[in-house]
Amino acid sequence: MAGKFNLTCDLSFQLAFIIPSLFVFLGGLFTILTFRLARCAYGFSIEKIWMKKDKDVWWPRKRKQSSVYWIRVFSTRVEMMLSAQTSTGCVLVILVFLLNIGALIIYFVNLAETEEFKISFPESILYVDTGFNAFFLLYFGLRFVAADDKLRFWLELNSLVDFFTIPPVFVSYYLKKNWLGLRFLRALRLLELPRILQFLRITKNNYSIKLCKLFAVFISTWLTAAGFIHLVENNGDPWVQPANSQSLSYFKCMYLVMMTMSTVGYGDVVVQTTLGRTFVIFFIIGGLVLFANFIPEVVEIVESHKNYKSSYEVVSGKNYIVVCGNITLESVTTFLQDFLLQDKGNVCTEILFLGESLPTLELEAVFKCYSAYTTFFYGSALNSEDLKRVGMESANACLILADVHSPQPYTEDTSNIMRVLSIKNHYPNTRVILQIIQSRNKVYLPNIPNWDWRTGDSIICLAELKLGFVAQSCLVPGLSTLLTNLFMVKEDTETKRKYLKDKMLLEDEDYKVMTFQLSNDFADMTFIEVCRLCFVKLNLVLLGIELKFGSQGESAILINPSAQIKLHRNTMGFFIARSLAEVKRAQFYCKACHSDIQDPEQIKKCQCKSRLYSKPFSEKLKFCRESYVSDGEPAKSRSLGVVLPRSFLNGSFDGQGQENSRVILDSTGMFHWCDAVPLHEALLSCKDQAAPNLQDHILVCVFGDATSPLIGLRDFVMPLRASNFIYHELKDIVFLGSFEYLQREWKFIQNFPKLWLFSGSALSCADLRAVNVQGCAACAILSSNTTASSNPSLVDTESILATLNIRSMQGKSSPAPLGKHAVFRARALGNQSQPCYKRIPITTELKSSPNAQFINQAPRSNSEIPELFTTGAPAGTIISDSFLNSLLSVTYYNHHILALLQTLVTSGISPALGEWLLEEGSGLCRSPDSVIHNASQVRCKLALLPLSKRLLTGVMEDSFGDIYCRALDLFGILCFGLYRLMEEPNPYRNRFVIARPASDLKMLSTDLLFCVVPFNIATTDDL
Repeated sequence: MAGKFNLTCDLSFQLAFIIPSLFVFLGGLFTILTFRLARCAYGFSIEKIWMKKDKDVWWPRKRKQSSVYWIRVFSTRVEMMLSAQTSTGCVLVILVFLLNIGALIIYFVNLAETEEFKISFPESILYVDTGFNAFFLLYFGLRFVAADDKLRFWLELNSLVDFFTIPPVFVSYYLKKNWLGLRFLRALRLLELPRILQFLRITKNNYSIKLCKLFAVFISTWLTAAGFIHLVENNGDPWVQPANSQSLSYFKCMYLVMMTMSTVGYGDVVVQTTLGRTFVIFFIIGGLVLFANFIPEVVEIVESHKNYKSSYEVVSGKNYIVVCGNITLESVTTFLQDFLLQDKGNVCTEILFLGESLPTLELEAVFKCYSAYTTFFYGSALNSEDLKRVGMESANACLILADVHSPQPYTEDTSNIMRVLSIKNHYPNTRVILQIIQSRNKVYLPNIPNWDWRTGDSIICLAELKLGFVAQSCLVPGLSTLLTNLFMVKEDTETKRKYLKDKMLLEDEDYKVMTFQLSNDFADMTFIEVCRLCFVKLNLVLLGIELKFGSQGESAILINPSAQIKLHRNTMGFFIARSLAEVKRAQFYCKACHSDIQDPEQIKKCQCKSRLYSKPFSEKLKFCRESYVSDGEPAKSRSLGVVLPRSFLNGSFDGQGQENSRVILDSTGMFHWCDAVPLHEALLSCKDQAAPNLQDHILVCVFGDATSPLIGLRDFVMPLRASNFIYHELKDIVFLGSFEYLQREWKFIQNFPKLWLFSGSALSCADLRAVNVQGCAACAILSSNTTASSNPSLVDTESILATLNIRSMQGKSSPAPLGKHAVFRARALGNQSQPCYKRIPITTELKSSPNAQFINQAPRSNSEIPELFTTGAPAGTIISDSFLNSLLSVTYYNHHILALLQTLVTSGISPALGEWLLEEGSGLCRSPDSVIHNASQVRCKLALLPLSKRLLTGVMEDSFGDIYCRALDLFGILCFGLYRLMEEPNPYRNRFVIARPASDLKMLSTDLLFCVVPFNIATTDDL
């Protein structure tokens, strides 16, 4: 059989190949539309007419439904096969694609023979092409059966390709002649290439898939456009006689298309036909867009793949850390700002970000700005190959960021814990610092092999610290701002510098908490003696010390310990100072050389013989094991509290024996305990007699419902029920919120005494009056993690409105007389001149810190009050999630700082105790009556105390240094900050925080002192 064809054919010959394709397409389209119309009419008639007849007429329809069911089963199986969900279907899809490529190759072979003016071609090629198209016809039928929407299937691109390529092949077989015609449309089947490569698992990542899609679209468009121009230019316009055709090779058509898409247009090859020019008019628009997008995207993908999929080259001696987890624009920007602030601008640590998604354009810009010391790698901490690429084994630490605003905190925490597990399994010696949201999820970390907080592995529990800050702020207003200034965020004092007359108040801006080893000359001295010496001679405030004991490196942090504790050699201290150079004075101090020096700056490292002697390591280890164990008691292998000498315990409860005898503590001795209180007994209502009698209590307004994530109110209650508080110091805590939410939280807090629930809302004045908001000692407003709005300004709507609602009720106090504690608290807040007015300290939790502008306490019309003072942050009345972000950087540089902050905020819960409390089945339980937890109770507590006559000398104006020494000498109270009234005009009598006041700062009668008070001194007593 011989097939003959020319590039130029008459119109009748061309129509012989085109008309069958049009007939099949239009005929099928008409049939589908007719069938749809008939089905709609039939359904309408059934619904409107036949339903009125007897039910027996429905049996033919039921038989039809049965047949339709089997058709549906068949079509479903065919659909599964065509979607490559089975091995047979996968083979079928790949085979069809390969046959399409084969048909396209046959087209190019025929094209080459035609352009070489060969009239005939081998008969085998026609047979092969016919066989291919017969298979395509079968595949088309299967797709048609499986299609749910026949009309949509009929108009698909792949269907159109079949319409104009399959019928012409059978026509050529019948006529014994061939025409190239529209067979170039087979090039559009190249769009299936990315899907096929995914089936074969050749393309696995986003880079290769996206790059493959771009190339498939570009090449298929290029070949198809060239085929159309080749057809119309070689055949001419059908209506023009004589023909206006020109002989163009397919290669020249490809060249013309490329010049058109690239807008170069040399003009050496042009189209002459009207159809060709019309096509170019529209193609140049789409082709230009395609070409303009294709080149930059390909370059971007190739460069990003080269940059983000590379491996980090580890250089010996170079410090670097790996940051993974929640890598977003906000988290990265915040982390870099905090990290650079801690490094004081001298960046010597490289930061490698390991992200599970490609960075956005904004995030790429951030990385470019910090390109000198930041590098982004695309990968996952769950993949061992990606961990190897970033050199996790040699990294100084791995920091895992959490999405604080995640609507599913449990999922976020478990995802980060799985990253820890992956890192520890492959690189057990790598230090990991992890952010988690909910404290109850810490239970999984001790189960991870090689996780050890003693080696520097740290957990930053955001909810535990935040709620601890809020709880302590209820007892000590302004404390959150003070600790934030000392531990984390540097306070902005530009406005303060402009408006305050006393410039000494500005000196607190640079004070931070630092750690350093104390001089061995302080050995055998009490903490109070060392603390006084450091303040007077070294100009340092010593907050506490680290007590080491046991054979496995156990340690506990003691803040302002009792006079019975003696310091030992190699003790680490926690100081409030401006710089590390100031802190080093505590290590350089020598009794022999520095006892007569008055200027702290002259205390330098001396070379006297007493300081040159150093014990060998074996003796130091033996000393550490023996020095903290007394009376023959072995050291514990795991610290649940603080193991102290028995001699200290014997005299520690003087004056409190009767109080301690009736106190019930939990099994750890760290918290006050009671039998589980049933929910209905703790639930208050307006009809209860207990509700109106509430006085000097803590009101906690909670926003949450039955479906919102749990805040973890246990983290709020535990610091307020610590055993270092005398029982009569414990204030009633009333939770105001949705009953459904409080019911879910109650099972975690039902063993703590003096807790009450009230079903209501802080947005209702009636509910606030029912819980006697005007008589409460403090108020805290908490919100759930549910994000009601994507707008950051609206996420804190309920908390802001509740704050304003409570503040509006701060007027005249209720007629009921104030109790002893309430009178003391009113005096402490500086309202002596207004005895009938009781200012309620309100602490509001905000998700977005800029929203503090909505709860300003000063009138906007008063332009004399600086902006800094009109917000609640300097006064310690606002706590935002953002203030905890810098803890990650602080912990990396010094993990002892995190331990100290946790001790202050959580009232002394050590990492070991936290692990024990979170173990499954080890919830709070009553301790045996025979066990006296004196060691756990002997912990200092934070307090805000007014100046008393016993602290003032009365001779002249007292300075902070005078008050500091007298409080330390008389009561063992350690002062480390001031809460001072703002300068007039100050109609709301707002205060601001001064961290570590200067020693010569003159005190005012209205000043309040931030103090660390010994356990046996009640904070409500007037000193």
